[in-house]
Amino acid sequence: MNRLAVLSAHLKSPQEEEPGSGIEASIVSAASGSRPAAGGGSGSLTVVDNRTGKKYEFAISDGGTVNATDFKKIKAEGDDNGLKLYDPGYLNTAPVRSSISYIDGDKGILRYRGYPIEELAEHSTYLEVAYLLMYGYLPTKAQLSDWEATIMQHSALPEGVLAVISDLPHDAHPMGTLVGSICALSSFHPDANPALRGQDLYKSKPVRDKQIVRIIGKVPTLAAAAYLRMAGRHPVAPSNSLSYAENFLYMLDSMGDRNYRPNPRLARALDILFILHAEHEMNCSTAAARHLASSGVDVYTAIAGATGALYGPLHGGANEAVLKMLSEIGTVEKIPEFIEGVKNRKRKLSGFGHRVYKNYDPRAKVIKNLSEEVFSIVGRDPLIEVAVALERAALSDDYFVKRKLYPNVDFYSGLIYSSSPSCSPCPGWLATSRTGKSRSTIQTRRSCVHSRHWYIGEWLRKYIPLSNRSVETTAEKLGQISVSNATRRRLAGVPSS
Repeated sequence: MNRLAVLSAHLKSPQEEEPGSGIEASIVSAASGSRPAAGGGSGSLTVVDNRTGKKYEFAISDGGTVNATDFKKIKAEGDDNGLKLYDPGYLNTAPVRSSISYIDGDKGILRYRGYPIEELAEHSTYLEVAYLLMYGYLPTKAQLSDWEATIMQHSALPEGVLAVISDLPHDAHPMGTLVGSICALSSFHPDANPALRGQDLYKSKPVRDKQIVRIIGKVPTLAAAAYLRMAGRHPVAPSNSLSYAENFLYMLDSMGDRNYRPNPRLARALDILFILHAEHEMNCSTAAARHLASSGVDVYTAIAGATGALYGPLHGGANEAVLKMLSEIGTVEKIPEFIEGVKNRKRKLSGFGHRVYKNYDPRAKVIKNLSEEVFSIVGRDPLIEVAVALERAALSDDYFVKRKLYPNVDFYSGLIYSSSPSCSPCPGWLATSRTGKSRSTIQTRRSCVHSRHWYIGEWLRKYIPLSNRSVETTAEKLGQISVSNATRRRLAGVPSS
């Protein structure tokens, strides 16, 4: 099956879905139509405080939002601080106005700058999409050529960063290595550090653009070096004569042979995967980057923090959790037993369900078909049979359908990515919003994020001298720390006289 056939498969109409799949008919991201009024549109909200009988009126923006600080005006007897909005997990909080991406989770829609993700996956390239995300429009041929060349010119790493990676344990997780090495870059680029060059450093567009191309260019080299460290091999220098995805595969697989060329179909498949992961609204890692950047810290530290968030098993690390789950299931015959375990809350179903999507994740459809092409080249992973059968079993079971638990982007991507670290979300992290004045992770205005919490602790205590304290029987305390064999051996030694 050629690539176009694979890619076109996910664009089939809802009526063409296999019977019994349990997938709700969804509006494809490419569907036409006028922009709906977000949250019902602008207007006003009247709030009556039943504690005091007072009435308040707040404006509703054309984005269907209310200003959270307006609620501080609602006060009653007490600390006189006004109301706070309690939103653990930021399930319904919009901290920024953005023109980067649009998601309708109920309909399974994802668009970058207004372009349906399906169209970009079929027609575009990762670096073209990165330009789109950063600057708001698709580049011309000349602009794209200059953008690609500039990024590839900044793909090499300082020797000191490679030394940092080589000093880490060979069995360190590659994502952990990637976090540390991105952070190390900040020490090798003091010209990009506001703490050294002044808080207004990133008001300069040339400075901002320089860090953008540095990060997008160097992160694949860091990711490849982290993978090779785990494999016990020396890092491979990047090749500027290859495309972005080809260069990444070259660094992973060439074994230092400068004449090696990756399979072009695999390179294109990887490029599509990068596109699918390039941006996803204000998710955990993007929010982490924005929080850190708001303090004025250098962009490398902010991106390292975002990568750390991506590392987590509830975020980007979820595809690794899927691999472990599929390995534990082992065979198709054990799927019914596993499904029952999930229903009885004895087993965890990874790769299904999403905080945003309540329909089939549009990215998952692309990746599922893309995986077939990848396996037709490199050989079929035995776990793909388990994955396909597990998806079929879950989507034909009312337990999962009623809960709208559909496969997400992590379900099939783990089988393709395997153990190589991800480097694709950088453009989304770097560009959080560019409407009017330039506004991105590389901050141009100072507005340090400082949210509030709901305090439920002790109200006022008097300090007790150490000699007068008793054991707190109900309070948490330090648990037993395990002692290594080396420590036991040292403690068993005879002290010198």
